[in-house]
Amino acid sequence: MTDLKTSLSEAVGAAFAAEGVDKALARVTASDRPDLADFQSNGALAAAKALKANPRELAAKVAERLSNDPRLSSVEVAGPGFINMKLSNAALAQRAAEVAADVELAGASRVEPRKVVIDYGGPNVAKPMHVGHLRSAIIGESLKRLFRLRGDDVVGDAHFGDWGFQMGLLITACGDEGLADAFMAEGDGPFPAETPVTLADLDRLYPLAAGKAKEDPAFRDRARKATAELQGGRPGYRALWRHFVAVSREALKREYDDLSVDFDLWNGESDADPLMDEMIADLKTKGLLVEDDGAQVVHVARDGETRKKKLADGSVIEAPSPPPLLVISSEGSAMYGTTDLATILDRKKSIGPDLILYVVDERQAEHFEQVFRAAYLAGYAPEKSLEHLGFGTMNGADGKPFKTRAGGVLKLRDLIDQATEKARERLHEAKLGDDLPAEEFEDIAHKVAIAALKFSDLSNNRTTSYVFDLDRFMSFEGKTGPYLLYQAVRVKSLLRKAAEQGVALAPIVIEEAAERDLALTLDAFDAATADAYDKRSPNLIAEHAYRLAQSFSKFYAACPILVAPDAATKGSRLALAAATLHQLETALRLLGIETPERM
Repeated sequence: MTDLKTSLSEAVGAAFAAEGVDKALARVTASDRPDLADFQSNGALAAAKALKANPRELAAKVAERLSNDPRLSSVEVAGPGFINMKLSNAALAQRAAEVAADVELAGASRVEPRKVVIDYGGPNVAKPMHVGHLRSAIIGESLKRLFRLRGDDVVGDAHFGDWGFQMGLLITACGDEGLADAFMAEGDGPFPAETPVTLADLDRLYPLAAGKAKEDPAFRDRARKATAELQGGRPGYRALWRHFVAVSREALKREYDDLSVDFDLWNGESDADPLMDEMIADLKTKGLLVEDDGAQVVHVARDGETRKKKLADGSVIEAPSPPPLLVISSEGSAMYGTTDLATILDRKKSIGPDLILYVVDERQAEHFEQVFRAAYLAGYAPEKSLEHLGFGTMNGADGKPFKTRAGGVLKLRDLIDQATEKARERLHEAKLGDDLPAEEFEDIAHKVAIAALKFSDLSNNRTTSYVFDLDRFMSFEGKTGPYLLYQAVRVKSLLRKAAEQGVALAPIVIEEAAERDLALTLDAFDAATADAYDKRSPNLIAEHAYRLAQSFSKFYAACPILVAPDAATKGSRLALAAATLHQLETALRLLGIETPERM
């Protein structure tokens, strides 16, 4: 099935070609004046300029060729050469019937399947997630669902932060407090299978150890030594580290589950470690790894690319842009970028992806530019197969990254709890769910809370920052997640009542203006998913879901369903309502939002 905009573009393209005009100019868009037309094409203006012809005359010729198209009730030329097209009610009814019948949403699966890895989440061992982790998780989850809908074979990877100096800090802190004496001994063990630490221990120990390392050089050196011995394979440290990872992962999975976020892989930075030596040797063999002030780097800047660099004495010089990727420090340690490069190599060997998307804060743009270029130079990934999908920050009312009232970083668990409590308040205020069992009410409150958090984020363009306002996000009116849930529940209630009254679905007939508007909105879903897919922008799905809810609300008010004058009209309008619910719930699922059955 083809959406109306696409099929009309083909028809207008053929008409342009028949007039000797490049059909690529025959782009069809939704009309700027829906009171006058459903779709428009402005291509005659550009085409006439290229041909040195009169645009209105050219548009009139194209319109004449389209006048016999049975889908169109009118084709008119406006202004200097705009072609306005209005669909017939029969064409809209046919398209609405196709949408209603497309239960599997085959119309949205339009791409040649690719193997895609989406790297999102980025949680760390021993560090509770905070609000800074929210955007990566929900944007990445939405993109994963969208890419699957479009037909790709997608693997979502949490890229767990489980390697590096923070592990040495924790091992040293545990040893100093006597929490893990059995793991401190040298030798092959055996070591206890039961974890010696709880999540609370890790939550407490990590900030203490990190702070101590800044003030106590001796402690810092012991932590560095522990890190090296861990990475070198010391059995006791490896056994203790596995407990750190297991305890942290269990807690993280609970929080991600609350957000309806799940990963196919929980691979960590440590999974790339076995490839480090091989990769470094390969980079040397290829002449890419060079010495620079005692460190080893890969130069990734292309000829002529420069940036301003300020030196310690205050002078400014021209330097390569982006700067070289630091692979091995002057102290002999592998760096953050080294692990990312090795992870690309690991994914090449184990998955063989055609595309890897990194959903990570926009502030990491230069880092990924360095890593990607190094990967291309080394042959670990084809050009343009690595994309950094950066995003803006979630800010407080002051326009700065969101903090607690005390000025600290708000834990994600606390944010979810606050949102759920606010959802309970709003539901009670609206007299929604008061007569439901307590367990069902709590489930609804949780769904409303997550819908508020997710929709408020995903309705914004991925690259922009936004101000967090829980009161506004939790409203059951306006462009919010709770409003969309309410509309979905409203349709579910309608369908239940129809079933109780024996009202059956019937062939869709379009007659009223509100029916036309709803049918056009339902038709726009495929275009919205395609655009969101191409631009990696879930906000386009959010925008469509909101427009669909608005169109249904107008339809519901203008076109009575259960009290319609005859069975055919009842069944037709009920079929439109059922198609709306299916598409609205699909759009919400693409955003990672679940709808309750009732409120």
